[in-house]
Amino acid sequence: MVSTLDLAPWEHSAQGAGSNADTWTQLPPLFTTAGQALDRAGRPDYFGWLDHIRAAAGCTRPIRLTGSVHTVEANTGRILDARHTDQLPDAAIYKACGNRRGSVCPSCSRTYQRDAYQLLRAGLVGGKGVPETVSRHPAVFATFVAPSFGTVHTRRVRKHTCTDRRRCDCRPEPCHARRDAGTCSHGQPAVCWARHDRDEPLLGQPLCLDCYDHDHQAVFNLFAAELWHRTKQTAERALRKLARSRRIPFPQLVDANGKARRVSPVRLSHGKAAEMQRRGAVHFHVLVRLDGVDSNDPAAMIPPPAGLTLDDLAQAVTDAAASTGFATPAHPDRPDGWPMAWGDEGKGKFVDIRPITLTGVGEVSDGMVAGYLAKYATKSTEATGHTTTRITGDNVDTHADAEGDHIARLIDACWRIGRATHTPAPLGDRPKRQPGLDTEPAGSGPPANPYARLRRWAHMLGYGGHFLTKARRYSVTFKILRDTRVDFRRQQERTDETAGVVRSVDHLDAETTLIVGTLTFAGVGWHTSGDALLANTAAAMARARHEAGREELAHEAGLQVVASALRAA
Repeated sequence: MVSTLDLAPWEHSAQGAGSNADTWTQLPPLFTTAGQALDRAGRPDYFGWLDHIRAAAGCTRPIRLTGSVHTVEANTGRILDARHTDQLPDAAIYKACGNRRGSVCPSCSRTYQRDAYQLLRAGLVGGKGVPETVSRHPAVFATFVAPSFGTVHTRRVRKHTCTDRRRCDCRPEPCHARRDAGTCSHGQPAVCWARHDRDEPLLGQPLCLDCYDHDHQAVFNLFAAELWHRTKQTAERALRKLARSRRIPFPQLVDANGKARRVSPVRLSHGKAAEMQRRGAVHFHVLVRLDGVDSNDPAAMIPPPAGLTLDDLAQAVTDAAASTGFATPAHPDRPDGWPMAWGDEGKGKFVDIRPITLTGVGEVSDGMVAGYLAKYATKSTEATGHTTTRITGDNVDTHADAEGDHIARLIDACWRIGRATHTPAPLGDRPKRQPGLDTEPAGSGPPANPYARLRRWAHMLGYGGHFLTKARRYSVTFKILRDTRVDFRRQQERTDETAGVVRSVDHLDAETTLIVGTLTFAGVGWHTSGDALLANTAAAMARARHEAGREELAHEAGLQVVASALRAA
């Protein structure tokens, strides 16, 4: 078995390290990857090196750390042992990059995806510290779609006959079939009779680039998170009003100052994943759960009052999606701002609401929807074909083009609208280099231009939010899942019984021996492409063994179910 990960440095349009450092000066410069791998595998300390890099073996671009590591007695502070990374293989400690994007690091993104699945599913059925009573809360799966900014090539199936949508081979409808075939104002065809395949590059591309409103789409991506925030507030107000009309008592909470106030008897908790469509517009898949409010413990997750049902939740979210909207701040190019709203008002489609079943069957079950959202948590702009890193004034000319293709025009819109407000001149009439907007994050105060973030997130087509977010009381956090995994590994790897329990400095709840590291960043990537080949291949083989083990356990469980059914019959 060989690794399928990249073994050569990446070609980046922006400054950054490649996948491998290739700084091993002991080998000839023209040494092949296979030769590097054979040289490493032939060394006496090869298996020790494999054990040393095991924690980051599957990572495409591991982080190398150098420095000293001390073993300290917690009670007295006495140093029991001191080691320097010079004594370790490669004179460095390897740490996985932890990147969530599958296109950047498949191994780390898989860990992130599994954590996301557990986090999202725990908010529906409980576990991981979440009470199992949440399974009795009404919950819906809502998809908030972006509005239309122009006609694009699409693949639409009227009635599916396939069993797996991921491998759908159903015959689609014509893309944009019209009786009055003609051209737009720019002379481009306004119809498309083609039946597009699932992987056709033309999908998501406008029929006419000049008719498409690239500016509006870039602004929508920038303010989409704010639109969702206001939509959730509107739905909560509607439920509060409904509870008052049905005479549901409002709990009374007492704050830290002793002041009492009445609050709504229900609140919405959500887990949200963003998806970048092929046209480059972002839309949200949201798990919305209806919770009650306990006056004695406001942080508790309790079922909502009996007077509010699943239908009430679905109706509140639907009405909020249709009614919520606002205008963005004024801009020199558009003094009235751009309108922000969900969906296509002409077609009357703003949101798709589906109830969630917790029995494992049905159109949308808890496991299906958690896996669906976790999948999008590891993606970014790959669906559009655009995968560049941060865009700056040095490389913007490579990606932005007002007369280019669809993605180039979106990036140009981000760069042009995100300019400083005191320079309303077109992009070509002024210097493009603005370090304050290109590289520095937004300050604590309000920016002079509310659209300045478009330049910082031009490589994301204007969307600067997280691809997976949740309400504070929806479920556990990623930190809790990571700490649990770290504790489990420490228990598995503890071999020296005389040394006692070895923990890091953030565990001071008991008498322990602490590991204190003073480490500094040394670089990114493996030393050579041969090291990457060996490390990634070993990790791929380990993953294959784990997958085979899981499949075998699932097969044995299935045989036990069948045997039990036969005995019962």
